[in-house]
Amino acid sequence: MTASARPRPRRPAAVLLLLLAGWLLAGVVTAGPAAAHAELVGTDPGEGARLSAVPERVSLDFSEGVSVGAGYLRVLDASGGRVDAGTAEVDDRTVSVALRDGLGEGGYLVTYRVISADSHPIAGSFSFVVGDGELVDASVAGAADDTDPAVAVALPAARWTGFAGLALAVGVPALVALCWPGGWASALLRRLTAVGLAALGVGAALTFALQGPYAAATGLGSVTDGALLSATAGSEIGVMLLVRLALTAGLALLLLPWLRRGTVPAPSALVLAGLLAAGLVVTTAAVGHPVAGPYPAIAVLAATAHVAAMTLWLGGLAALLGAVLRNGVPAAELAAALPRYSRLAAASVGVLVVSGVVQAVREVGSPDALFSTGYGRLLLAKLAVVALLLAAAGVSRVWVQQRLGIRRSRTPRRRVTAHAFAAPAGGEPEPSPEVVSAAAAREEDLAEGAAAERGLLRRSVLVELALGVVVLALSAVLVGTPPARATVSEPVDVTLPLQSAAGEAGSVQISLDPAAPGANTLHVYLFDEGGRLVQPEDIRVTLTEPGQEIGPLAVDLEPAGPGHYVGDGTAIPSAGTWTLAVSVRLDEFTAITASTEFPVR
Repeated sequence: MTASARPRPRRPAAVLLLLLAGWLLAGVVTAGPAAAHAELVGTDPGEGARLSAVPERVSLDFSEGVSVGAGYLRVLDASGGRVDAGTAEVDDRTVSVALRDGLGEGGYLVTYRVISADSHPIAGSFSFVVGDGELVDASVAGAADDTDPAVAVALPAARWTGFAGLALAVGVPALVALCWPGGWASALLRRLTAVGLAALGVGAALTFALQGPYAAATGLGSVTDGALLSATAGSEIGVMLLVRLALTAGLALLLLPWLRRGTVPAPSALVLAGLLAAGLVVTTAAVGHPVAGPYPAIAVLAATAHVAAMTLWLGGLAALLGAVLRNGVPAAELAAALPRYSRLAAASVGVLVVSGVVQAVREVGSPDALFSTGYGRLLLAKLAVVALLLAAAGVSRVWVQQRLGIRRSRTPRRRVTAHAFAAPAGGEPEPSPEVVSAAAAREEDLAEGAAAERGLLRRSVLVELALGVVVLALSAVLVGTPPARATVSEPVDVTLPLQSAAGEAGSVQISLDPAAPGANTLHVYLFDEGGRLVQPEDIRVTLTEPGQEIGPLAVDLEPAGPGHYVGDGTAIPSAGTWTLAVSVRLDEFTAITASTEFPVR
């Protein structure tokens, strides 16, 4: 319910559409920066490499910092036996493991599962050969790198439990403290808060227990595995979950007199409870996607505002439905609580819209990714439900305005009255008793009328709350889904200066679509210094992945017009950071070159 106190009402839905339209336009004009999720960018030895001697170590380089945690980096021989020397070592973006002494020629398989800074696992495998031999198939590892299906369902359910618990444990007492002081006496609100605290603690505990099996790709039977629990406790997300459990226990102890006996908390206790609640909001927001990728401080701030606004809005809706709108509540208390909550909800919706758009721009990156990735499609589903939620909130808003006549609260303007003769000092005259009595009678009539029709508002709030529960469920799934920016392929479209021994000599325009593993379409246009298409004597294009020791791979080009060449079916073997190099011979004595790097996902 989001009634505004202004005659010209705010329109959150319109603001949401306006902000999204601006982002869509920006996404068409410019591409986003680096992904907020670690990617493998190089290995040593490279994938498919043939070596003359056994290397001392195997190392993997990622686009951002990673940890092993409950994951692994293993090296297997052709029979599936481990030939690494033990525990993997992490140095910021590089994970490596030593190999045993005395290994002979043959094929070896490297299999890995490491944890990105956003808590998502990154898994894969590759093979290399020493001497004469065959590459080892990934099936030799004998175990899938995919997350166990039961864990994949249980982990979002645990997150949802925690989100719902936070809304009740913090949002319900916040509504009582800010909007309805009489609610301290409500046994129903005490029960709602107690249920929220329990759900918040259970959600954090279950998420902690499931993080190990999620990272290690094991089943539910390993939730009590001591090694996995220890690995989770040493990870950033594990620390946050333990802090969240401690804060939950502290808030429960602080509110215990109210929860058990209905004792109204003292002002100092409310201040401390507010600090603990703020800590719960931060520990919920500062995990996963916000802490990884570009501008983490801004992302964590936006996520914190998003979680806080969600908590106040949905927790307040639960309190309205569970107690405020019940038939036993006096009309005067109802009339006082609804406008206050209305203003709080309006502010929360505004914060949700702005912070949500900030997060969407960062995690999705481009409008195309909304439709081409699982994360983007989930986000679209969430936006659709949010639109319905705002529509239901609009119905509640109209009800409050019509029944309670919400007025704008503002500082009275100072007025200067000019008189022909001096007026006695003393300012504005006090209203007469008759005016005060009439105003009070009108407010009482409005309150009684609203109380008599509260059932209509109760149904509207019920729809809001049900949609809010769906939004929380979609949010719980989104938290565990790699962001779209990290999974979508971005076509390459760049113009580069061509360099010769004497300096720049024209330019080359390169277009590679979709810049993904497999077949791609390459267009190359050559221009002279005046920007005119120019026909060379010879042109060669190669692809290289230095980190994986792949290439240079020659690209077959076909002429498609003056200065225009097409490589239809240009093959990119794997994901990574690739270099495309163009070598042009204009005549017998002049050779010019250009190159560019681009990510392949």
